[in-house]
Amino acid sequence: MPKIVAIIPAFDEEKSVGKVVQAIPQPPVDEIIVVNNNSRDRTAEVAAAAGARVVFEGEAGYGAACLRGIAEAQKLGAELVVFVDADHSDYPEEIPALIAPILAGQCDFVIGSRALGVKEKGAMTPQQLFGNWLACRLMLLLLGARYTDLGPFRAISMPALEKLNMRDRNYGWTVEMQIKASLHKLRVQEVPARYRKRIGKSKISGTVKGTLMAGWKIITTILRYAIFARHSWPAKHSKYVKR
Repeated sequence: MPKIVAIIPAFDEEKSVGKVVQAIPQPPVDEIIVVNNNSRDRTAEVAAAAGARVVFEGEAGYGAACLRGIAEAQKLGAELVVFVDADHSDYPEEIPALIAPILAGQCDFVIGSRALGVKEKGAMTPQQLFGNWLACRLMLLLLGARYTDLGPFRAISMPALEKLNMRDRNYGWTVEMQIKASLHKLRVQEVPARYRKRIGKSKISGTVKGTLMAGWKIITTILRYAIFARHSWPAKHSKYVKR
């Protein structure tokens, strides 16, 4: 078994982060990293009490927190990384199914697709549903990358992750990873993932400002890479496998 590390970016999630940490199966996960993204509450204390390794990232932003978590995972010798949200909307107990295709040598990168799985009523707002559909449609039309979701619950081998050279530090993180996976011709697979109502209010979809900023960033990221791909990347893209 490769060394598996779970990364949980967290900003003001004291009510949920402990439940998420405790729900992560160990094994197969060897280490759990909670990235305290400049929280103003007891997120760090709750995560540590639940058994996580807590690191601090002072720059606000989902991508910044993920990058900090990756740096820590590299220090621990991680060979496979799992990303889980801290808001209790994902089901960490599904991690074995999420990582199974990578462990079987079938792919490099797996996305837990909420579109293919079962969603609790009200777990995703109408703007989230539309935004996911639009982003996936644009990636297909402009980049030839076929996805059903931008789901944050995902797993990737460390060699593949390092190859992507991730840079986005806020809202464009998930879509950047999926675009680059396609452009680098990684073997990508989606598996069904359940999704439930989060604990607490979303800092993105729960506000008009957050929704607009995230939507703008995601769309402009897709357009930027589409223009770049026409000039600098090979025409062929990654193989897509759906279960």
